[in-house]
Amino acid sequence: MDALELLANNLANAATSGYKSDSEYYGLFVGEDSDGGTELPLVQSQWTDFTQGTVETTGNPLNIAISGRGFLAVNGRNGPLYTRNGSLRISPSGELVSADGYAVRATGGEAIRVTSTRPIEISTDGSVHQDGQLIGQLEIVDFKSTSSLKKLSGAFFQNSDPKNTPVAATNVSIEQGKLEGSNVAVPEAAMRMVGMMRQFEMLQKTALTDGEMNRKAIEEVARV
Repeated sequence: MDALELLANNLANAATSGYKSDSEYYGLFVGEDSDGGTELPLVQSQWTDFTQGTVETTGNPLNIAISGRGFLAVNGRNGPLYTRNGSLRISPSGELVSADGYAVRATGGEAIRVTSTRPIEISTDGSVHQDGQLIGQLEIVDFKSTSSLKKLSGAFFQNSDPKNTPVAATNVSIEQGKLEGSNVAVPEAAMRMVGMMRQFEMLQKTALTDGEMNRKAIEEVARV
């Protein structure tokens, strides 16, 4: 059921820009039975695949794709959030925000304010220009380890370890007018889901058969 939930969430977000797929680590659960013990598979934890998705051209100047390792920082309700989803827009107050309305962070944490009626140019280094003037620098960060990045809804992550501080990303390029797609391998995920559902049905039938055998055994003992 845990594995099915992960797969279902991956497939539901296959079209979400910047989404990173989840997989599971398996271990063995040792239980007691009449033979002294049995080993069963157990999902110990899940992990996120941070490999880059396919970059697609949209032609929208408010779309950006990060080529290389790094995250776009935004101001969430309870602190900074990090994402690879570069689908941006301009809020009524003039702030450059994510598709979910989170203010995009400039270097230092301030919001980037633009004029909605003027064209915006975003350079490969993340600098934002309007009317030939520099108005901000996108805060593109990276982490020494991604293990502390807790996935929230959609393609957003929150850093759960204060010691794993974000640093300025290196060897990255910002591509304006493009978006990074999710890295979900849809055909593979669909095939895995079908296989797991079949296994789940087999386990259900086994449990029902075992229960029926126990019921009949109790009835036979009762007759004696």
